[in-house]
Amino acid sequence: MATLGKSASRASTVSTIIDAAMSFRRGKRKRGLLLLGAAALSRRIPGLGTLASILVRVSRRFR
Repeated sequence: MATLGKSASRASTVSTIIDAAMSFRRGKRKRGLLLLGAAALSRRIPGLGTLASILVRVSRRFR
């Protein structure tokens, strides 16, 4: 069961890095840096990268 937790955590981190890359590609440098920082911290604080990605998507929706 511990392997599933590590896999989910790794997938969350990779997903956040992909979101960061897409932000950089769209020219949103600050958003990309925020997401990269969240991805780095999510190795220590599980779920932080996912939370940051969700918040970025919600903020984009309301603009």
